[in-house]
Amino acid sequence: MRAWQVRRPGPVATAPLVQVTAPVPEPGPGELLVAVQACGVCRTDLHVAEGDLPVHRHDVVPGHEVVGEITRVGDGVDAFAVGDRVGIAWLRHTCGVCRYCVRGHENLCPDSRYTGWDADGGYAEFATVPAAFALPLPAGYSDAELAPLLCAGIIGYRALLRADVPPGGRLGIYGFGGSAHLTAQVALASGAEVHVMTRGERARELALSLGAASAQGAAAPPPVPLDSAILFAPVGDLVLPALEALDRGGTLAVAGIHLSDIPVLNYQRHLFQERQLRSVTSNTRADAHAFLRFAGERRLQVTTARYPLDRADDALSDLSAGRIAGAGVLIV
Repeated sequence: MRAWQVRRPGPVATAPLVQVTAPVPEPGPGELLVAVQACGVCRTDLHVAEGDLPVHRHDVVPGHEVVGEITRVGDGVDAFAVGDRVGIAWLRHTCGVCRYCVRGHENLCPDSRYTGWDADGGYAEFATVPAAFALPLPAGYSDAELAPLLCAGIIGYRALLRADVPPGGRLGIYGFGGSAHLTAQVALASGAEVHVMTRGERARELALSLGAASAQGAAAPPPVPLDSAILFAPVGDLVLPALEALDRGGTLAVAGIHLSDIPVLNYQRHLFQERQLRSVTSNTRADAHAFLRFAGERRLQVTTARYPLDRADDALSDLSAGRIAGAGVLIV
């Protein structure tokens, strides 16, 4: 099968991805073999390729927003059959017995493992997934539209929960790519007033077209004090203006798995008056199911830039350079 591997982690300009011909993987007990039809291009894939995240598996196949059809079922699987369509997401294993798992916080499990980092992912023609972590797909979306829902949508949903937006509150969104443009729609549907700060003109236009109340530069102050904010851009410098934009008691949630260094905070300007800074660590399967149910009940507009599988390296380059409005998706 065709697949892309992270052969030499480094800046995307150094071509860290290499296209190879690899054997079709075998599903183990409790696993599914999935023929990949579409795979989203996530910023986490870029972090894996560039080495921002430490190597967990040499020559790993990235990609964790996978839409496909089951072609083989491993021993012990009863809930799925050949021909079923499923999604493969970032989270692929938790222990189920640690204190985090038993209290419903499996995203904090010390033994958690991830698709496209600990195990090969969807930048390939086939991928495996433990059946317990395969996700049902909502109807009414194309394969390319479904793919970004499986991480960009899910992690944005968790970030929105962590941002703790009050009813009818003002939400600031910093960065407006694949995850942010979906999260904004969830927030708007929930009654929030959304203000977007992002570097790209096309991204600002998209934000306004989706119903944002304002859109300005990445570090620009929003026109009103914010009750909550989410930082999607992996830029630590933006933490300060985002905190400063919060009203009293406001919360900033940082959605990314990787963030460049945060400058020194000034307590009075950035944190006083009970402003909060929160991180977001992966998601639980409960988050995934809740978001996908929402997406099935309320049709989201999924803006995609589509690439054939053979151009995965170009897709990562475009993501790095900010040339993608919405979400990049590989079509297999």
